[in-house]
Amino acid sequence: MAVHTQSKTFSFASKAGLFAFCSTLSLTAGGGVASAQDNASASGDDVIVVSARRRDESLQDVPVAVSAFSGDQLSSIGVADLTDLEAITPNVTLETSRSTNSTLTAFIRGVGQQDPVAGFEAGVGIYLDDVYLNRPQAALLDVYDVERIEVLRGPQGTLYGRNTIGGALKYVTKGLSDEPEARLRLTGGTFGQFEGVGSFSVPLATDSSIGDLKFGGGIAYLRRNGFGDNLTLTDLENYNKDLLSARASIEWEPSDNISFRVAGDWTEDNSDPKQGHRLIEIPGAPVLDNVFDTRASLNTPEQKVTAKGISGVAEWAVNENFTVKNILAYREDDTYSPIDFDSLPVADLDVPSFYGNSQFSEEFQILYSSDRLNGLVGFYYLDADAITQFDVVLDETAALLMLPGINAFTSSDVGTKTWSIFGDFTFDVTDQLAVSFGGRYTSDERSIALDRSRYFTAGYSPTFGGPDRAPTLVDADLDATADFDDFSPRASITWQPTDEHTFYVSYSQGFKGGSFDPRCGANAAPDLDDDGLSGAADPDDQIEFCSFDPENITTYEGGWKNNLFDGRFRSSLAIFYSDYSDVQVPGSIGIDADEDGVAETFAGVTTNAAEATLYGLEFEGNAILAEDMFHGGDSLAYQFSLGYINAEFDSYTGRTGTDISDLARFQNTPKITAFSQLTYTKPMSLFGRGGDISVYTSGSYRSLTHQFGYPSPQLDQPEYALLNAGLNWVSEDGGLKISVHGTNLTDKEFIVAGYDFVTTFPEFGNSALGTTGVLTAFYGNPRQVFGTIEVAF
Repeated sequence: MAVHTQSKTFSFASKAGLFAFCSTLSLTAGGGVASAQDNASASGDDVIVVSARRRDESLQDVPVAVSAFSGDQLSSIGVADLTDLEAITPNVTLETSRSTNSTLTAFIRGVGQQDPVAGFEAGVGIYLDDVYLNRPQAALLDVYDVERIEVLRGPQGTLYGRNTIGGALKYVTKGLSDEPEARLRLTGGTFGQFEGVGSFSVPLATDSSIGDLKFGGGIAYLRRNGFGDNLTLTDLENYNKDLLSARASIEWEPSDNISFRVAGDWTEDNSDPKQGHRLIEIPGAPVLDNVFDTRASLNTPEQKVTAKGISGVAEWAVNENFTVKNILAYREDDTYSPIDFDSLPVADLDVPSFYGNSQFSEEFQILYSSDRLNGLVGFYYLDADAITQFDVVLDETAALLMLPGINAFTSSDVGTKTWSIFGDFTFDVTDQLAVSFGGRYTSDERSIALDRSRYFTAGYSPTFGGPDRAPTLVDADLDATADFDDFSPRASITWQPTDEHTFYVSYSQGFKGGSFDPRCGANAAPDLDDDGLSGAADPDDQIEFCSFDPENITTYEGGWKNNLFDGRFRSSLAIFYSDYSDVQVPGSIGIDADEDGVAETFAGVTTNAAEATLYGLEFEGNAILAEDMFHGGDSLAYQFSLGYINAEFDSYTGRTGTDISDLARFQNTPKITAFSQLTYTKPMSLFGRGGDISVYTSGSYRSLTHQFGYPSPQLDQPEYALLNAGLNWVSEDGGLKISVHGTNLTDKEFIVAGYDFVTTFPEFGNSALGTTGVLTAFYGNPRQVFGTIEVAF
């Protein structure tokens, strides 16, 4: 979604916001945000142009609940990564998954993926330059050298490469400039924060015999000390950051109607492992005072995340009506992570792990544009592979029970081959009335190669550096495939009675494919086909036990977008109702394979247990409250967003066969999310250069948030609010920016994730695991203060 304005630039506050004074003025219209540099009064002539439907049109005309944030906004307010968008976008949860800095947990309108395990299709699609990221590992993108970030709420599929039922996040990097340019951004702050970001763009040929040729790129080094310490492995910090990332692209336009872009990116995250804060004590290990400290003892394998990808985009404007576009991409990432569930020096539940992902995708589009009819048809293909390997080491548990060490090893390879045909068209019946219609056919093929085995001796498996030895027992050796297909339609009606008002109603369906749980304890499969065999003796039972079916959602939405009082007040209101069926419910259970009374390992079991109804609203807007109050050219602006969602299970078949919908909870879906900011801006010269200075304060609110599909009183996060503040100065030409920001100024402690192997809910398949108890929490960032200087050359 491109974001442009014909006059002013506006800006946002970062992670939280109840009131904000900011160096640029914030404006949302229909959920979008436009940027401008001057402080002249807003007028109804300002036009925000977006491409949410793959063509340029006013944001006020788009019958979609969408928010857009320009790169200038995000840079000027010190946004660090995608999770900073959580506070300012209604009904959205974006959090760092448990033990890394780079795995993303994303939920929109109650739909998402909590456990970052292979085999699950994401409920929220993450796109990097129109390339769908198939896995949440390495999907928590840091914000630098970015053109814009878009958040689309509700089912997407008739316009984008991959079908996603909750919504989509689109991260778009900056295009290259026609003139030579370079930028350098330096940031320093508390906790030893140091960040250096540089970018450049160079035209190699202009109006030459080969056309226009440009080259550019960016590099970022992001470093921060830990918020806490590892008290067992004292050479490791906890919650630190050490990341190096680079991007490069080349753009070639051999003629006015043909263009090519090849882009590559590479990221290496060498941060220390992020371990949890233990919430229950044992003798000699009381609960730590600092929630960011840990006693975790596992450092095998050494934490490391690498991700890289390359994409090529070709576009040909055949004539004034038809454009052909092709997007070809390959990506891969590797994550080595030592997960110490118990967060103790003992090896009660230590899990060395590795996740490896690769994907190849091809997307072909034909776009049509005319006076009355606009739209596209497309074809999408994805071939992806996801490897999951982990040990479950219980040496100390075994010692307490006077048994030899136990290590349970799991290796799974989940493959995805999928293709889709999609299309979406809009017909302008009159100048005020338009109808849109679209559909998508999806065909998925999933495969799994699963091995589970146990070693009744201490130490790691050979995969994680242990001695070369054969397993004591092979519990499961499963190879299986499954096919799924679906057709998802979409339709909308848009009515624009005047230029100031747009109303729409829409209907859309979403589809999330079925698959296999890569952590499945196939050997624990019951006799599901009543043939007298179960577990390892019956492959059919194993396949049924480890697989799960697709889930579907049908969403009805109505919206009103307005531009009132000569552009001084703009807002968008969306009201939605969704029927959510065959909801995929993942869970982890303890496995006592040898029936000795001790759970030697855990396994994932995913079922289509639930039907649910979700309804709510999203209200976003901004108002220019005053101008020329104290000085000529000053201004005061107010921005807000409000999200409300009622998410309840209508039925939920528990593991015991009973309906437990009254006990079940939606994960990462607070009923209320709110954001508010107030911005004061005035002209001020600095260093002999004209410019604007502003101060802001901002705050956000989130109501009770459940971490799991059931109540967990010690891990569920009660309602809380965060407060930010800061100031910015920007030169008239935009060549120099100076800012100071403070986030979470009240130093609020709030839980964003956790592990619970203490709560026993047989209906949910929950069982205790480990002798010391596993109840650990991960927290959002504490108070931080940092300053940034950005120079353009």
